[in-house]
Amino acid sequence: MSGEMAPEPNLLDRLTPDEVICVESFGPGVSSGGLRSDETSFIEGSVESRRREFAAVRSCAREALGALGAPVGSILPGPGGAPVWPDGVVGSMTHCAGFRAAAVAPSRRVYALGIDAEVNERLPDGVASEIADPSEWARLDRLPDRGVAWDRLLFSAKESTFKCWYPATHRWVGFSDIVVDLDVSGSFKARLSPGLARGAGFPRSVVRGRWGLLGTVVATAVVL
Repeated sequence: MSGEMAPEPNLLDRLTPDEVICVESFGPGVSSGGLRSDETSFIEGSVESRRREFAAVRSCAREALGALGAPVGSILPGPGGAPVWPDGVVGSMTHCAGFRAAAVAPSRRVYALGIDAEVNERLPDGVASEIADPSEWARLDRLPDRGVAWDRLLFSAKESTFKCWYPATHRWVGFSDIVVDLDVSGSFKARLSPGLARGAGFPRSVVRGRWGLLGTVVATAVVL
């Protein structure tokens, strides 16, 4: 675990299998002075809050890579913004206000993975209508009020599905291309059109994920 001690148990560890190593931290983040020179060049000109989050999530990622026994070096965004991992590693990173996390796994055991974390608050007006179709909203309306911002969780589930999909296919998909069915038990299903998955060489048109809530943070994970 990196940075400030997170409440137990580790949120992402609860959502991922043993093959995946997760490191997360709560709190204000770390100084951007921990960045490598090429990482610093990538965010040159960014505001300090962006630089701190960029550094904090990479601190988590380097700790996770070290625990995996993988090379620990610079972690730069590649095409589409997805991080570029060392050979033989798949991974994902996420951050939101007061929280950041990284998850990595050996590619010989895990085909792809995606994680996402969000503050557990309702989406801003005008955003919710852009991320879901009527069938998804009908299912959300039937979910009980358990202190979960279900629309934000739906958004997070689509984000983690995209983070699993994009590095494996290098193809963009929009919110409307992913239909999510949330379960109050802490799981969800995300459906891509079969034609879309086949055309991209993706092994499944339906992926299953898990979600969890810890403090003010809701997180999702998809692991194939």
